[in-house]
Amino acid sequence: MRISIKFKWTSLISLVILAAYVVVAVIASKTVDGIATANEIQAFNLKLIIGGVVIFLIGVLISYLAVNQVLNNLKVISRTIDDLNKKPDSDSRIKLRKRDDEIYDLTININKMLDRMQAYTNQQKEFVEDVSHELRTPVAVLEGHLNMLQRWGKDDPEVLNDSINSSLQELKRMQSLIQEMLDLTRVEQIDSDYLKQTTEVKPLFTQVYNDFKMLHPDFVINFDDDIREGSLVQIYRNHLEQVLVILLDNAFKYSADRKEISLSASTNSALLEVVVQDYGLGIAKNDLKRVFNRFYRVDKARSRKRGGNGLGLSIAKRLIEIYHGSLEVESVVGSGTVFKIELPIVTIEPDDGDDKPKKDNKKKD
Repeated sequence: MRISIKFKWTSLISLVILAAYVVVAVIASKTVDGIATANEIQAFNLKLIIGGVVIFLIGVLISYLAVNQVLNNLKVISRTIDDLNKKPDSDSRIKLRKRDDEIYDLTININKMLDRMQAYTNQQKEFVEDVSHELRTPVAVLEGHLNMLQRWGKDDPEVLNDSINSSLQELKRMQSLIQEMLDLTRVEQIDSDYLKQTTEVKPLFTQVYNDFKMLHPDFVINFDDDIREGSLVQIYRNHLEQVLVILLDNAFKYSADRKEISLSASTNSALLEVVVQDYGLGIAKNDLKRVFNRFYRVDKARSRKRGGNGLGLSIAKRLIEIYHGSLEVESVVGSGTVFKIELPIVTIEPDDGDDKPKKDNKKKD
């Protein structure tokens, strides 16, 4: 049998009040026995009984009102959660009068949790919609070419060759999209062991610079290296390299007539600061806030021609934030774009009188 919490707590508080009164009454009665006459003792006991009844009734009323106030607040919370269960995308939130108590603190935390859950739900919904949209075009292209080949195109060598080439191109784009989606999923589930690893900055930047110089011989790549020897950052080496590759790839893709890229890196006692700058198309002010959104592309048509899926910058941003760094962007349309990274430097500590930095000697995957 279900017993109301209102009844249970009202009864309990009332009984505690009554028990406290009985204890006081017994002590008072024994005290009076030694100093008063029989008539006075009888009158005093009658007053104690009447006072006990009054105090008990008052205790019941106060207990009921206090418990009812608490339960009303809990009912508001319960109704809000019921509304959200019926309509998960609702923006309903718990509304209570502001006051300095635990119930109000609880509602604030629940509302924050609901905000995060709704944001996550919206992101998942947008992600599914974006994936569906991105896959719709290559699937439609493949279907169109296959239908054409099935009807008549297979008998024409030129049409057959064009259709196969176009289909392969769309398949490669789908493969790239799927790989980037897998990368994005892995970013959200990084193993804690990676978060403890450190990377020596200078050799990595030198390697990335040399790789891109070889891949893009038609570009002028300015590398301003102001990295202190032995500087370490607490980030898995492959993740830092992945971020640099994403930013540099974007710089090369969106450079127009001026084939020039600038990469600069510097370290001080607290931070690694990295700047990747191109002198290409630039990004409009209205688009700057959204360039790190999943699947967002400033110019979808031009981005598709360049092979972009709109996931690279999302991956880079998330990776840097996981390692407690920041990634910002500045741009002027027609003049180019600048991406700035800041990552905390690992503190250098002396080891037995040696000033060399302590490195993480854990074997890296």
